[in-house]
Amino acid sequence: MTLEPGNLLAARQRDSILGRRKGQNLSITLVLGGARSGKSAYAESLILGQAERAVYLATSEPLDGEMAERIRKHLERRDARWETREEPLDLVSVLLDATRPHRPILVDCLTLWLSNLLHAGRDIDSEIAALVAVLPRLDGSVVIVSNEVGLGIVPDNALARAFRDHAGRLHQAVAAVADTVVFVVAGLPMTLKSPPSTGLQP
Repeated sequence: MTLEPGNLLAARQRDSILGRRKGQNLSITLVLGGARSGKSAYAESLILGQAERAVYLATSEPLDGEMAERIRKHLERRDARWETREEPLDLVSVLLDATRPHRPILVDCLTLWLSNLLHAGRDIDSEIAALVAVLPRLDGSVVIVSNEVGLGIVPDNALARAFRDHAGRLHQAVAAVADTVVFVVAGLPMTLKSPPSTGLQP
């Protein structure tokens, strides 16, 4: 793992972030950030600081050369401890199948999943509701990465505005059930929500 600015704080937080849900050693963590903010590397460091094996659930598809190159770089960064699974649409099914008490799963990322759903003509509200319903029922810890896209100017077309609005509602819904929510800026994590007993500070 390459040492990045957020890694030292991640080392202090990971035991609590992968800590507890309903009295078990399970948790839900949402990691938000902008493009190239360091959110994916930070999320990976949370899991690998504690788990010997983990699942990387990728929602992206190599639809063009640029995206294929991004996927290649992500794969190169991950070592043999990761099992990579790819699923652009049926996120809930894979989460139910892949999570285990001692094998956390990293989802990267929700906004690509949302984009895939929109292009596939899926019912977005139903998909979000299904995801939020299943997260607290999982048999293992999950760290979810997503892009914060609502901080810029209002998009100039209806599809982009719909995507932005769906993303905002998706993030709010997942954050509501998450034990921990972290916002990453320039490689630096800021804790927005943490379990009351951890005493973590932003």
